[in-house]
Amino acid sequence: MKSRKTFIVVALVLIGIIVAIVVFKQFRTPSSPLADGNKNQSLDENKEHSESDDKKVLHISEVEMKEFGIEVGTAGPGKIEIQLSLPGEVVANADRLIHVVPRVSGVVRDVRKNLGDFVNIGEVLAVLESRELADAKASFLAAIEREKLARANFNREEDLWKKKISAEQDYLEAKRAIAEAFIELRSSEQKLHAIGFSDTYLARLPDQPEIEYTKYVLTAPSSGTILQKHIARGEVLREDSEAFVIADLSSVWVNISIYQRDMPLVRKGQEVIISAGHEIPDTKGVISYVGPLVGEQTRTGIARVVLLNKGGHWRPGLFITASLTVKATDVPIAVSKTALQTMEDKTYIFVKTEEGFESRPVTAGRTDEKQAEIISGLTAGQQYVTSGAFALKAQLSKSAFGDEHGH
Repeated sequence: MKSRKTFIVVALVLIGIIVAIVVFKQFRTPSSPLADGNKNQSLDENKEHSESDDKKVLHISEVEMKEFGIEVGTAGPGKIEIQLSLPGEVVANADRLIHVVPRVSGVVRDVRKNLGDFVNIGEVLAVLESRELADAKASFLAAIEREKLARANFNREEDLWKKKISAEQDYLEAKRAIAEAFIELRSSEQKLHAIGFSDTYLARLPDQPEIEYTKYVLTAPSSGTILQKHIARGEVLREDSEAFVIADLSSVWVNISIYQRDMPLVRKGQEVIISAGHEIPDTKGVISYVGPLVGEQTRTGIARVVLLNKGGHWRPGLFITASLTVKATDVPIAVSKTALQTMEDKTYIFVKTEEGFESRPVTAGRTDEKQAEIISGLTAGQQYVTSGAFALKAQLSKSAFGDEHGH
């Protein structure tokens, strides 16, 4: 009797387990075709909703187009210019750079110009006191007197010889003496010319006071800005000392660094756009020189642009970026870069249709400063918004705008 009760209990437990398994499977697996139909219907709705999100049409009146600054263009073929961007630096134009040296040694008595000063040609930079200059002037004045004396003696001997009063030998000796005196005068005169004195100054020299003999005035040989100064009062300067460096900054050089991989793309005559930022307007230039050597340490070459600097914005030492077109590629469809708008990590273009302006997703390819290649999403001949696309994007993002103008 006990074993029979045990059997009945075990049987009931097994039956309960089987029923539980069947019920569980029914809840996990859809049993009717209606459930599958509902699932497919839900997928179709999601797909339609996704496509509707990608394409939205806006109705804009002519008045609103003017208000938003919307302009329309036609998609078609174009050229994409491949740009190369290279670093560079503004330096002084070496052809207009002057190293000022005193030409005679002396002690600096006065310095009248400082770094950054603009000087005109002939303007006084400094004043030196030079014993060497005094000796040169004294030799010149002595040569003048000897030449006068020799000429007077020659005239006297020539007159006596013609009157047969003196011997011919005396006449010839006087002629040789005047020739030597003249040579000595010319030599001392040329030394003063080499120091920088003009014929006008030398003509006035015999009448000047002796205190002026030691005075050497260092003047600017050209107009420009003082970039370097190596002179101070009381200092002894040698004749080859570099006292000042003056640069004419109305023209500067832009030295562009060319990486090894880019060297075949850069050549003389290419147009370059020079940018420095810092509210300095961009300017255009032409490469006038491409260096034949590569730097041993930098492993870069040099291309040079001579740049006019009338406004003085391009200061030596300023770092710049040079952009140049190295290749132009024809593409089937090119649009203005201002037409491209990004929404939800996708690129869109607003296309004009009969219904209005449709936001259409596109795939962009190569770009330059003004244009972008369109690989897919737009065909040639379609009209699209070239200007004012951002305003459409902004209005599209407003729910109120969608209620009034969109679907």
